[in-house]
Amino acid sequence: MAFVRSLLGAKKILSRSTAVASAAPKGFLAVYVGESQKKRYLVPLSYLNQPSFQALLSKSEEEFGFEHPMGGLTVPCHEETFINVTSRLQ
Repeated sequence: MAFVRSLLGAKKILSRSTAVASAAPKGFLAVYVGESQKKRYLVPLSYLNQPSFQALLSKSEEEFGFEHPMGGLTVPCHEETFINVTSRLQ
């Protein structure tokens, strides 16, 4: 259920911010990663189906709810953790 809320939150954020949505190529999602400084990554939408990526979305939901300070989906983890998780999904 937490994943469904996270996925719906991601969709709400993207629909509210057309600039963020249009800046990402079709089939990709812009994600801001980091604890203090945020770095923008483009990830394939297929990652949304992966349990490890869903865990990152749940962490994001716990910290930010559906209000993300960067205007796009923000994942509050170390950049190194994000890279490790997503590199296993490729």
